[in-house]
Amino acid sequence: MSVVYLDSHVAIWLCDGLTEKLSAAATDAIESSPVLISPMVYQELAYLHRRKRVLDSPAIMYASLNTSFGVTLCSQSFSAVAAVAAELEWTNDPFDRVIVAQAQRNAHSRLVTKDKLIRKHYARAVW
Repeated sequence: MSVVYLDSHVAIWLCDGLTEKLSAAATDAIESSPVLISPMVYQELAYLHRRKRVLDSPAIMYASLNTSFGVTLCSQSFSAVAAVAAELEWTNDPFDRVIVAQAQRNAHSRLVTKDKLIRKHYARAVW
């Protein structure tokens, strides 16, 4: 069974119980596959917490995702993911580059995201 990755905004919505923000395809992907987040999603959650854009710490949010949805942190080699990310030229956003590279590096896994730019450039993006 293939895995599915969550983009940061999707992870936040799940933590906040805002499942109505998800499309039917996104919900189906999350409910039908093992779900992972990139360590870069964890870092983005920390960044957003420090900037007071989300209230909870990344540790609290991750624990909530893990308990409620069975989300786990991907353990792929960062050096391997970074090598893939370095080749992505369609964005300069380091979060997006690594998050997409993580999914791509893991057998071109699906990535649940509402981000239009990611969906335009990553064929396995789901929304």
